[in-house]
Amino acid sequence: MNASRPLSDPGVIAPVSLALYARDFDAFARALGLSFARYGFAVVADHDLPAPLVDGALERTKAFFALPDAVKRRYHIPGGAGQRGYTPFGVETAKDAPHSDLKEFWHVGRDLPPGHAYRTRMPDNIWPQEIEGFCEQVGALYQGLDALGLRLLRAIAHYLHLDEHAFDGAVRLGNSILRLLHYPPVPADAPGVRAGAHEDINVITLLLGAEEAGLQVLTREGVWLPINAPPGAVVCNIGDMLQRLTNHVLPSTTHRVVNPAPERRGASRYSTPFFLHFEPDYLIRTLPQCIGEARPDRYPEPITADAFLHQRLREIKLA
Repeated sequence: MNASRPLSDPGVIAPVSLALYARDFDAFARALGLSFARYGFAVVADHDLPAPLVDGALERTKAFFALPDAVKRRYHIPGGAGQRGYTPFGVETAKDAPHSDLKEFWHVGRDLPPGHAYRTRMPDNIWPQEIEGFCEQVGALYQGLDALGLRLLRAIAHYLHLDEHAFDGAVRLGNSILRLLHYPPVPADAPGVRAGAHEDINVITLLLGAEEAGLQVLTREGVWLPINAPPGAVVCNIGDMLQRLTNHVLPSTTHRVVNPAPERRGASRYSTPFFLHFEPDYLIRTLPQCIGEARPDRYPEPITADAFLHQRLREIKLA
């Protein structure tokens, strides 16, 4: 159960080039969908997010987490379920895990129009004043990943034999979150791991390549498969909301971030997952084409995206 395949093993997830999206959308959607159906994960190569945008956001992420703990905690919002601003080290805990994750993070959400009804459930962003350009760079990265996520969701819709724009309205004002993650150096006697085995709550997650290794995916054979995205690639995975919507046609796969090898214990790990969400009032009701005699509906009772989110936030001790 704890064995890992070497990177040369045929089980490594083959990248799908985003360049294929414009050239042969059907082939891109098929390759992406088959990867999701097999692993719950896909590696999308050749993303078109500008390098200065990605690098600038990472530079400011590192600068924020280098601030004194007392300064960072000024941006922690008690009772906010970690949805905006700073969440300190040792808070989030994978469901049923005995120890909290070895990480701290910052959350950025969607800016809503004044007076919008969703503002009661999607709070305003806060921004650290100590880091010049943080709001501009990180906000622009949010927008870039949001747009890229929509394109991938259109390919997923096509794979599911839906109109490619079927989910556009469902995520237009979705409660999507960009997480700036810092895993500090790990002492030899540290309890737990950087991120315990878990599944994501949302629709799909987009993860830019991290400088340090550690991400692993649990295959259906019970093997932990390392995922090290090449430069210029995005790792994308199915979240529990989409798994539920598709009646497990597209699975939400267990994954984790393991502690580094002894020679890398002194290095921090940074990553920037973007959690694409439905709008709060979207009703997650099993798609009819994902139900059949051989695949009965696992979720006959629908649930709103907001209710599902808060149910899961309680499970991981953020709410």
